[in-house]
Amino acid sequence: MTVYTELFTYRELFSNLFRRDLQAKYKGSLLGVVWVLLPPLVLMGVYLLVFHVLWRGQQIPHYSLYLLAGLATWVFFATTMQAGSRAMLDNAPLIRKTRFPRQLVTFAVVGTNLVTYCVMLAILLVLCFVFLPGSRATEWMALPLAAVFVCFLTGLVLTLASLNVLYRDIEHLIGALLLPWFFLTPVIYSLSQFKHHTITELIRYANPVTPQLEAIRDPLWAGRMPHAGDVVYMVVAAAIALAVGAFVFRRIDDRIAVEL
Repeated sequence: MTVYTELFTYRELFSNLFRRDLQAKYKGSLLGVVWVLLPPLVLMGVYLLVFHVLWRGQQIPHYSLYLLAGLATWVFFATTMQAGSRAMLDNAPLIRKTRFPRQLVTFAVVGTNLVTYCVMLAILLVLCFVFLPGSRATEWMALPLAAVFVCFLTGLVLTLASLNVLYRDIEHLIGALLLPWFFLTPVIYSLSQFKHHTITELIRYANPVTPQLEAIRDPLWAGRMPHAGDVVYMVVAAAIALAVGAFVFRRIDDRIAVEL
């Protein structure tokens, strides 16, 4: 697992890459870091208007917090997948010039998007503490669960970024899949609304994002500990994703500079 331990060995280089990506993301913008919050909040407002105000069939209590808890995790997942898959390509000039642990450019993308996710989680913790007294004893559990999700996403993005160097269709495939993937993930609806057991189980366990999103949302919105099955799923999925990411990267590492 030296692919990941090099993050600490070269932590100063990673810090420079992270700062560069963060500064480049908001360079020249008038609002600066306000853009960290604005897109997900606007997105939440649109979905809240459509599914809670206009669509009266929604029966989920405290739906605005339910939606925000799901969107925070989904937006982090989607934006990191899109940006992370191109990490090697976007840093091609740097990779061709200098020999360094190339996985760091992927980790820097994850770290940049993690800033937004942390801010959203902080807001959620405050809102749930104020408006959902029943979650005050459990909401802290969302933090370690979110950390496991970050590990899963890091391994997944490293795999996709490495493969995208060889097969440029990967980034286009991700862009095409994210929209249907969103609607197959219980962000705007609840699995309890499905009466068909088989459909519920497929959405929950065939989609690797669902049990992780549900596990993070349960202590925040529902005020209960996450299902043991979801937590086990998260840990196993994170371990597999990290292992696959390290394996794929090691197999491709020597070819990255040549292919770029």
